[in-house]
Amino acid sequence: MFRHRFYFSALLASLCLLAAGTASAESYKGLLKKGYSVGTMSQGKSGSLGWVLSGKDGKWFCKGKFSLAVVDSKTLVSILGSGKMIKVDRAVFEDSIGGPDPSLPNLADLKAGKVEPRHVGSCVPLRG
Repeated sequence: MFRHRFYFSALLASLCLLAAGTASAESYKGLLKKGYSVGTMSQGKSGSLGWVLSGKDGKWFCKGKFSLAVVDSKTLVSILGSGKMIKVDRAVFEDSIGGPDPSLPNLADLKAGKVEPRHVGSCVPLRG
């Protein structure tokens, strides 16, 4: 009984390693170092917001990794996983967390593709 579980576990682990090896992913920083240019913010097929990076070897979609962004001195937007943006009163939000959060990205910068690596998640190749 133990031997069968061991072999099954070894087979399962091998399959996981093979599957992980065939997946292709790249980091945002790595793509920038390779000379890829960042496009304006767009919505991926899943609805999530991110950026298309273009380079000599193709295009990649890098998913955004942020949930709030600054619109102006009075307004923030909360960004849902579906890409929908909901306005939030900035004063109320900052009062609730004890003051301003300087780490929040500016929505205009995000839309223009002026994005810091800390606000970018995983990148996957675009097909076709």
